[in-house]
Amino acid sequence: MATNIKALPKISLHDHLDGGLRPQTIIDLADTVGHKLPTTDAAELREWFFESADSGSLERYLETFDHTTAVMQTAEGLSRVAKEFVLDLHDDGVIYGEVRWAPEQHLRSGLSLDETVEAVQDGLEQGMSEVEAAGGFIRTGQLVTAMRQNNRGMEIAELAVRHRDNGVVGFDIAGPEKGFMPVNHKAAFDYLAQQLFPVTVHAGEGDGVESIRDAIVSGRALRLGHGVRLIEDVMFSRAEGDTDVVVLGEVAEWVHDRGIALELSPSSNLQTGAISMLGENMSDHPFDILYELGFKVTVNTDNRLMSRTTLTRELELLMSTFGYTLADLEQFQLNAAEASFQGLDEREELIDMISEGFAQA
Repeated sequence: MATNIKALPKISLHDHLDGGLRPQTIIDLADTVGHKLPTTDAAELREWFFESADSGSLERYLETFDHTTAVMQTAEGLSRVAKEFVLDLHDDGVIYGEVRWAPEQHLRSGLSLDETVEAVQDGLEQGMSEVEAAGGFIRTGQLVTAMRQNNRGMEIAELAVRHRDNGVVGFDIAGPEKGFMPVNHKAAFDYLAQQLFPVTVHAGEGDGVESIRDAIVSGRALRLGHGVRLIEDVMFSRAEGDTDVVVLGEVAEWVHDRGIALELSPSSNLQTGAISMLGENMSDHPFDILYELGFKVTVNTDNRLMSRTTLTRELELLMSTFGYTLADLEQFQLNAAEASFQGLDEREELIDMISEGFAQA
């Protein structure tokens, strides 16, 4: 009898709020705010997002967010999207989800930065309360994100720290990676380090090893958002007897030896062209190589709407592609729990839940 992957306890570390909306919610909110959509049929809209994002270009991929952010400009819109985000994660078996989003993209209707964070937190708490009332369990944390192409890094870093006791668990920078290095926000990262505030940085998706190096050096990243192009710092050679010799470059070695978690998103990495130098199929993804070499790999969705995916689907794709067992899937979840921006007691609780859930599978 096949195992029900959906029912297994899972951790989601890299999931964008503006990339996980329900199509019908987009239609409802667009009607309220007067935003024109490509179609007002939910099924057609879902397909439009996937096809538009499935371009092989990170820049084209990011364009799809013009529609989702347009309907997330009010407190009501943000709260509804956040609530449904939690409910959808719970339906997929997620017991802890970090929700990343950029408050600076949600100010067009007059909300302040603080009001946007409060609205999202209100929605997250509504969702968690609804899950709990139905006898379920899920915990969430906000990852407040600055757009790397803008100059609001310090302002957003201060916002994140201001709300550290109101649901915000970490900071990130997102947006077009190439040409916008983390060092551009060094003052913000210095401030966050002084405040002992956790940081993950999008790096190694739209740019290569130097971007990853800068995320670690300037950003002091505890995790890498995607980080898939770290494979460019892994050298392979064939020794006598047809034995592969693997040599890690200094950046890859640093990430490996210090257990810096990689927030890998297999389907998204194919869509955005992040692994185009290796191929266009899931079998070309370096996930398995990185896992076998002992990197702290985690499995994520990135943007469930744009990739037409769930965490369950990503795990099933990896199983069918690389022949993973339940023990492998459990390790991916344990990696994510250990890397989550939660306190030690909370992380241990998640680890226990994962171990118990997989033991019963």
